[in-house]
Amino acid sequence: MKRNYRYTVLGLLFLATTINYIDRQIIGLLKPTLEKEFQWTEQDYANIVFWFQMMYAVGYFLSGRFVDRVGAKIGFAIAVFSWSIAAMGHAFVKSLFGFNVVRGTLGFFEGGNFPAAIKAIAEWFPAKERSLASGIMISGTTIGPILAPGIVLWLAESYSWQVSFIVTGSLGLIWVIAWLFIYEKPEHKKYINREELEYVKDGEDVREENNRAPLLLLLKEKATWGFFIATFLTDPVWWFYLFWLPSFLTTNGMQQSEIILPITLVYVVTATLSVAGGWLSSYFIKIGMTINHSRKRTMLICVGLALPVMLMRFSGNVWLSVMIIAVAAAAQTIWKGVLLTTVADQFPKNVVSSVTGIGGLGGALGGMLTAHIVGLALGAYKAENNLQAGYNLIFVACGLAYIIAILIFHTLSPQLKKIKFESP
Repeated sequence: MKRNYRYTVLGLLFLATTINYIDRQIIGLLKPTLEKEFQWTEQDYANIVFWFQMMYAVGYFLSGRFVDRVGAKIGFAIAVFSWSIAAMGHAFVKSLFGFNVVRGTLGFFEGGNFPAAIKAIAEWFPAKERSLASGIMISGTTIGPILAPGIVLWLAESYSWQVSFIVTGSLGLIWVIAWLFIYEKPEHKKYINREELEYVKDGEDVREENNRAPLLLLLKEKATWGFFIATFLTDPVWWFYLFWLPSFLTTNGMQQSEIILPITLVYVVTATLSVAGGWLSSYFIKIGMTINHSRKRTMLICVGLALPVMLMRFSGNVWLSVMIIAVAAAAQTIWKGVLLTTVADQFPKNVVSSVTGIGGLGGALGGMLTAHIVGLALGAYKAENNLQAGYNLIFVACGLAYIIAILIFHTLSPQLKKIKFESP
């Protein structure tokens, strides 16, 4: 009877993603406090988000190639250790410039999370389970924000905002120790039995291990650009929810101490539906659908769940708005999990991190552009004392992004077939 050691590995991937999103969520939660202490404007805050996104773009892209070369074990450990040190460094800066520097450093190393995680999933899970595994891993992007408000705001109110950064940043250092002790490739791990190893390798082409490709060859593939553009268009939606949701709630009349419950509700709904969405694609395969149809059908469902956010202007109740955002945020996490899974569906394992990094570059570039535009838009509408109208316009753009993204993705990847490269 096969053991399920692969789910121990998945648990670590889930924890890393959770820590990753606690560390990046904290700046949004403490925004009102930091604005008062450092006299930040909306554009100052947008610039901090911009520097995070810019360095995240660079780090995401470079980490993809780096992880493919050194492996998931070493690559992931370096990324988590480095971003944890950067997260703790926020406690010691005294200026806007300092926050830009530490935020950029945090973004650079946090870019290694998804390339390393998707490579580990490709190594430890057969194709029929990868969507579920990705969904569970991606749910860390919502569990982190669920845990963050209570932890971060309690530490800030009980001690100081500096303590919030130090305590949450130290969590990653503990994770690194566990990762180095627990993770190996399946064929090298003594705790996995033969039956589970055969299950993990089911349907795998052994030639994949030597199926490498230079970066320029990857950039010639339409599938690479389909992934890049879809990520460019939709990742910024998640960044907007992550960084501006607290401000949106306070704009609608809530006090900082009151936003913990609605933020928690948004991410509880998102986490629950994220795992369900990952299961759905795997279920479609189980009942006989092709990989292509199962992934695309799940993505279409996500588009349907994301569109109601465009009608936010007609919501006359803040709690109704919270529920609409919760469902839309859940759609984004399901979409992201399936989109990442399509990389392993189409590309050999030895280039999965590289392609993930290319797509992540697109998402981060989109996030950078969005942060700048959102900052300008909200600043302009705030000057006119009509900040709510600015948010309404942004929510419409959030819905449209998915319609455009799925059309382009399907055009460039009409069939999710495995791409093979000639070995050098």
